[in-house]
Amino acid sequence: MKKFIASYASWIALLLLLILCAATCESFRIPANYIVMLRQACYTGIIAIGMTFVIGAGGIDLSVGSLFALSGVIAFKLAPFCCTSPAGQLLCLAAIALAAGAAGGALNGALAGFAKLPPFIVTLGTMSIFRSLALYLGDAGRVSLSNPLLTAIDSGATLWIFLFAGAAGAFILSRSVFGVRVRAVGSNEKVARFSGINTGMIQFKTYLLTGMLCALSALLWGGRLGGISSANDGTGYELDAIAAVIVGGSSMSGGKAAVTGTVAGILILTVISNALVAWGISPRLQECVKGAVIIIAVLSQYRKER
Repeated sequence: MKKFIASYASWIALLLLLILCAATCESFRIPANYIVMLRQACYTGIIAIGMTFVIGAGGIDLSVGSLFALSGVIAFKLAPFCCTSPAGQLLCLAAIALAAGAAGGALNGALAGFAKLPPFIVTLGTMSIFRSLALYLGDAGRVSLSNPLLTAIDSGATLWIFLFAGAAGAFILSRSVFGVRVRAVGSNEKVARFSGINTGMIQFKTYLLTGMLCALSALLWGGRLGGISSANDGTGYELDAIAAVIVGGSSMSGGKAAVTGTVAGILILTVISNALVAWGISPRLQECVKGAVIIIAVLSQYRKER
């Protein structure tokens, strides 16, 4: 029983939270609201899946929110010049966004994985660089694009893309050779290197994957709102992604990571945000609650490790 509870602690916490909210908030008794909350969780949830790999390999990525904005701004700004038809424009938009996200992730991965610079410092620096470039390219405003196919994809496929990304990420991290090596590098990088694992390449790939997932999330978000704000979109996403990973049971020191736990973590944070509004608590306190949840989760992990 203890092993079962430890394995599914985040999902059990989510279930208990939903029961509490349903008992105290009328809005949580309406089934349609759960679909709305799931869609709210998709955008940061997709990024959090990539963050699980980064943290699992012993790294951290503070630049995901800025890279989200930058890849979206570049894609939405260049796509109209590539093609005029809606279908062709959508393909160009996706290709440009993924290329921009991959480039940003590759930069982080090269500096943290190959140059062996501290990931916190590297991504703190690229966070400022990416946001500054997004503001410059987007004229510190909104970059819009009208494409009916993009809107249709967002309205019908966002949730399914999130669920597919979660299932694929869970399989890769838990069942593939790459996933085993990610956890090995996070557990003890020196031992992993002596075992013949190219630790720099593994770390590089985790940042590359996260960059591409940032771009995918930006693409879906832009489809929902018809564009990307270079100043506001993506702000605070790094906190949400890291919080989801930690609340989901992954260890900040690396080695222990689970995408299924991360999915539960992002759902917990989404439910808490909606519950605070339903309870009449000021939205300005949401970040305070998220910070407290992170501290409690890390403290719980620390006590278990002790």
